[in-house]
Amino acid sequence: MQSSKLGVIIGNRGFFPDHLCESGRDEILRILEEEGISAVVLSPKDTMFGSVETQRDAETCAELFRQHRDEIDGVLVTLPNFGDERGVANALRRSGLDVPVLVQAFPDEAAKMAVTHRRDSFCGKMSVCNNLWQYGILFSLTRQHTVAPDSLSFRQDLRQFVATCRVVRGLRRAKVGALGTRPGAFTTVRYSEKMLERAGISVEVLDLSEAFGRANHLADDDLEVRRKLDEIRAYVSTEGIPAQALAKMAKFALVVERWIGENELVATAVQCWTSMEEFFGVVPCTVMSMLSNTLIPCACETDITGALGMYAMQLSSGMPSALVDWNNNYGGDPDKGVVFHCSNLPKSLFADMRMDYQAIIAGTVGKENTYGTVVGRVKSGPFTFCRVSTDDSRGVMRAYVGEGELTDDPLETFGGYGVVCIPDFQRLLHYICENGFEHHVAINLSQTAATLSEALGKYLGWEVYYHRVV
Repeated sequence: MQSSKLGVIIGNRGFFPDHLCESGRDEILRILEEEGISAVVLSPKDTMFGSVETQRDAETCAELFRQHRDEIDGVLVTLPNFGDERGVANALRRSGLDVPVLVQAFPDEAAKMAVTHRRDSFCGKMSVCNNLWQYGILFSLTRQHTVAPDSLSFRQDLRQFVATCRVVRGLRRAKVGALGTRPGAFTTVRYSEKMLERAGISVEVLDLSEAFGRANHLADDDLEVRRKLDEIRAYVSTEGIPAQALAKMAKFALVVERWIGENELVATAVQCWTSMEEFFGVVPCTVMSMLSNTLIPCACETDITGALGMYAMQLSSGMPSALVDWNNNYGGDPDKGVVFHCSNLPKSLFADMRMDYQAIIAGTVGKENTYGTVVGRVKSGPFTFCRVSTDDSRGVMRAYVGEGELTDDPLETFGGYGVVCIPDFQRLLHYICENGFEHHVAINLSQTAATLSEALGKYLGWEVYYHRVV
């Protein structure tokens, strides 16, 4: 996972014990270093204890942040004492940064309430937040109003905040690839490319005919083709799969990887049904599974916004995502259901997997043209789900997120599948249907719904429904 860099503002107000800024600065920087986070912060040579109090301090801090604006993912405001609310707000405003902000306040100790050691950060945090609110600067809060930097609670807050920063930064400049057109039968995956562009997300396109043409120009004995073939065989069991089908997969994988590299794509969506099978003779599932497993999310049926949901969760968790269908009920349990795809799920999500032919499409185009799907059951455990969509009629980006459990409930079927348990699942299903969301949903073996809700809703300004039982 890419390391993060935070701008740090040490708030100070002189008639409170300002020596606490010195020890507070040292402590907060130590915690950041232990968490693998780089800091852009004033030094004691720049201002008193490297803190921000006066208007001059604010300008000095703002200038430092401007010099590092392309590196800073977010800003941590820390208050060892009451802090000067104007200094903090002005430093942020004048820096010109448009990044997430986390406000943390040191706790007082009951045995140290004399004038020499009383912090009053509890109160000062309210004043800082009030000024940020007046300035229109968006910010996040720690779960506890005051919290010690060396506590587990703050470390968890910090990790979640850094994940929020990654999601915001990643989506604001994402470039995704659409390989092929939307399948004719899947109007459900239509989206507004112009709305994505306005949100900072660009879409690069490549026609399937070009991909097929480039693949067909590659020889079976090409060194890169042979290397890719070895990678496929090392990735998944290919027992019973024809050699010709494996060679086609290797060539297609090379074409897609080169296209991704040339265009600096962070995610892709591929047309499959049924042009790939009819005119190239394999399904792309294994190739897509391998891409997603290496943290280049790849969605099927040219579902670009589905790929964005995969990418958002990957940014948050650092783990691969998959795209599945909300597919079946599970017996009579209203809080359980079956998720399924043909499938192209990444290896890290499977409890077991193998390569096979695509059982659904085979009846239409012939078994010999459908080798390459990856089948098996997904692992049990907690998971997060996310769906991103464009509401073209209202001109808004929107999403829903939530968490649940992948269970070990018995199920025998084909494709890639799992049984989910989601509290108040019927309410979520009603929300999906009533608001016209797609049947596809991205899943990730993490618990990152709160991070996604804050990143997509607060900082990107999208409409977000966070499904949870209050």
